[in-house]
Amino acid sequence: MTNTRKMTIIAILSAVSFLLMYLKFPLIPTASFLEVDFSLVPILFGLFILDLKSSFAILMVRALLKLILNNQGPSTIIGLPMNIAAMSVFILAVAYFWKENQTVKNYFKTAAVATIGSTLVMLILNYVYAIPVYAAFANFDIKEILGLSNYLLLMVLPFNLLQGILLSLVFYVCFKAARPILKKV
Repeated sequence: MTNTRKMTIIAILSAVSFLLMYLKFPLIPTASFLEVDFSLVPILFGLFILDLKSSFAILMVRALLKLILNNQGPSTIIGLPMNIAAMSVFILAVAYFWKENQTVKNYFKTAAVATIGSTLVMLILNYVYAIPVYAAFANFDIKEILGLSNYLLLMVLPFNLLQGILLSLVFYVCFKAARPILKKV
């Protein structure tokens, strides 16, 4: 594959991933600010069409586009690095556990590892990064408003578990549907 073709695929998948960030919705009614989007799907396609390095390039271009074209202030500045970290765990799990051994059983194991891994990353990052930064710079102290354990265990944990399951299912369905096309690429 030529570098021009590879860069074109990265650009297209980055744009699609960025656009999918606009289609977001809350999974937990009591935490409507925690929204899921399907921008991970094109990034994972990049992993299979190209390679791991290219999927991270797609992730970073998508993040840069979000920062430049759809920056929503503190929520973007604080949330985007966390999103990158969680998606990175997801990408690495799929690359390491499923890319070479694409059975259904192995995919569900991979989805579990990716979901649990990204959920743990988000719990840790919320605790050490997001909660203190929101309190310091956005005057939004989640500890006083909801309580730390309520927020982490009743909102962040279930949201990220549900998000991981949903993203895993959506990607699997899309991947199976696109498999004949992917074989030609």
